[in-house]
Amino acid sequence: MQIAIILGSQSDLKSVKEGVELLRKFKVDFELKVLSAHRSPKQLTSYIQEAEKKGVKVFIGVAGGSAALPGVIASQTTLPVIGVPVETKSLKGLDSLLSIVQMPKGVPVGCMTIGKAGFVNAVIFALEILGIKDKSISLNLKKYKKDMAKQIKDIRIKL
Repeated sequence: MQIAIILGSQSDLKSVKEGVELLRKFKVDFELKVLSAHRSPKQLTSYIQEAEKKGVKVFIGVAGGSAALPGVIASQTTLPVIGVPVETKSLKGLDSLLSIVQMPKGVPVGCMTIGKAGFVNAVIFALEILGIKDKSISLNLKKYKKDMAKQIKDIRIKL
């Protein structure tokens, strides 16, 4: 397993579907768990330690509201942690974004944009990290980005 995805709540599943499909397309081994930094802190700690032993290279933490999850993950590992803020009803995800981005010195979390696009970007960023040592992932990413650029050109031509 190369990427561990941890959701703070089962309701966050709707934010990750497209990114999970991208990981499957790239054939990168990942695991997705629902563990709360507030409701199941002991299980979260155990999982982080277990994931490291399984060879995880990158963690992605997806959380809304107080969004403590990515920071808690980062406090317990030296591996890269990418945080994805989930859109909330009350503040549209601004609360989540600020919680993830305002980490204290020494406990870094890479923070993506709010919601579904943020999770896709987190997946791409994790793949870029893995691509540093895995030429296959790197080549697939280059093709993915080239294909994305072609789609944009095609749209402009149709206008």
